[in-house]
Amino acid sequence: MSSAASRPTAGPFDRGHTDDLMSFLTASPSAYHAVANAAERLEKAGFRRVEETAAWDGTSGGKFVTRGGAIIAWYVPEGASAHTPYRIVGAHTDSPNLRVKPRPDMGAQGWRQVAVEIYGGTLLNTWLDRDLGLAGRLTLRDGSHRLVNIDRPLLRVPQLAIHLDRSANDGLKLERQRHMQPVWGLGDVHEGDLVEFVAGEAGVDPEDVSGWDLMVHAVEAPAYLGRDRELLAGPRMDNLLSVHAGVAALASLAGRDDLPYIPVLAAFDHEENGSEADTGAQGPLLGNVLERSVYARGGSYEDRARAYAGTICLSSDTGHAVHPNYAERHDPTHHPRVNGGPILKVNVNQRYATDGSGRAVFAAACEKAGVPWQSFVSNNDMPCGTTIGPITAARHGIQTVDIGVAILSMHSARELCGADDPYLLANALVAFLEG
Repeated sequence: MSSAASRPTAGPFDRGHTDDLMSFLTASPSAYHAVANAAERLEKAGFRRVEETAAWDGTSGGKFVTRGGAIIAWYVPEGASAHTPYRIVGAHTDSPNLRVKPRPDMGAQGWRQVAVEIYGGTLLNTWLDRDLGLAGRLTLRDGSHRLVNIDRPLLRVPQLAIHLDRSANDGLKLERQRHMQPVWGLGDVHEGDLVEFVAGEAGVDPEDVSGWDLMVHAVEAPAYLGRDRELLAGPRMDNLLSVHAGVAALASLAGRDDLPYIPVLAAFDHEENGSEADTGAQGPLLGNVLERSVYARGGSYEDRARAYAGTICLSSDTGHAVHPNYAERHDPTHHPRVNGGPILKVNVNQRYATDGSGRAVFAAACEKAGVPWQSFVSNNDMPCGTTIGPITAARHGIQTVDIGVAILSMHSARELCGADDPYLLANALVAFLEG
């Protein structure tokens, strides 16, 4: 399908949404930054932050909760009952990368290096010979956090020259412990140097830093690609593309008191390593927020049960576009194409939560938005990945549908999608949240 043919006939977003996604990706080198940027955008749309430790009221309007790398936001229309069902867009804020160890200062042969651990299913070779920055959060002695983003060339994981490994092009073998430690300078190694440097960049006293969650990121900016600029290359599309679309869709509904559902965005951390965290989809955060919202509006357990029974979640995560050089790795009858609209992800073994009923919900939303859509299923001879979809369905007992945008180079330091697909997804999400 051509780019022109894929443009929606209805919906608030166009190619300007993709321009804005590029800014969001650049400003969000970590899950913590993604949450801070999402919160800022929601506040501008009239949403207000509520604290988990405070008592909640039953007032209408937009609200959100943040915890580390997770954010849950929702809009209660005026007059919503305690048993009003939810429409949820689920996503995740984390991406595979290299993360700084508790004792980061190391080195060898006169090189100063940073000790890192591999996070998630990283394509290791994509981090080689790439200019890398450092970002994340510092935890101070008083328990507060300070975000830090060193968005300039600071580190590099140098690859061995082919003269010293003549077989490199026949199959590169990277050892995670020995070969993935980046360099960041020359000289003797002194314990505390990295944290002192990062603290200075964040404008805090190194003596006040008692903990850190730091990770590397590629500093190359997102860019349009191709003869007609119909492609988009950039970092962390898995899954900030969905987070950005979910924020935009939810924010566009602020002030809509005619909605039959309560629209929700649930963006979790730690999906890339199994979601087992207090900020992950396996944790109680989403359930706590939904239940407290019911009870704050004067509801009972019966109201909570009624609300959940009518709730539907779209779990939005990136999926695999057909690869022109490896088409045999895909199912022969399912070849999702970039700029062909969002994909419906199906796996009968429940690696994805979609069933026929969920397919109908998604198809109706896309039809309402004038957005084309595609189906994805894995090749039977290939293992299928998974998402927060089955976790959400099983943990909360709510109907869940797995969808997303088809991309290439998933889990690379730099991924590739169609330039139209981000706004096509966002328009489909608006139609879904509207009901």
